[in-house]
Amino acid sequence: MDQHAHIRPVQRQDLSQIKHIADATELFPPDMLDDMIAGYLDGSKPDIWFIYSLEGKAISFGFCEPERMTEGTWNLLAIGVDPEHQGKGIGADMMTYLENRLASAGERILLVETMGVPAFERTRAFYRKQGYVEEARIREFYEAGADKVVFWKQL
Repeated sequence: MDQHAHIRPVQRQDLSQIKHIADATELFPPDMLDDMIAGYLDGSKPDIWFIYSLEGKAISFGFCEPERMTEGTWNLLAIGVDPEHQGKGIGADMMTYLENRLASAGERILLVETMGVPAFERTRAFYRKQGYVEEARIREFYEAGADKVVFWKQL
């Protein structure tokens, strides 16, 4: 990790940079962010939002929430790295941060869901490299030809 970089919880002032990353990576439409993060910002949800900050600017973000009706199972719903900074180990650092944070809180499992289409092979390879195992595949989940692939890791 760069000496001028660090990973920390999201703060309200990070929202415009997160919207930029969400848009640049096509993770979700940026106008969805305000509703998605509202419960985290007001403290009504136990979600985890975190950024990788380089020289005071968010260049990556992640969003994780506890899986309903489970004990110690969390689901990483989004992780994105600004395209200008991809391929430099930032995503791996983000995953390590989240896994360590969850494990130190006594959580057991982290799930990651992604699409099973050719365009997402790089994403699936990334999770495999981080030690995640493909646990489930739901055919045609997102749309015709777009399976949901669920990765699993014991913390």
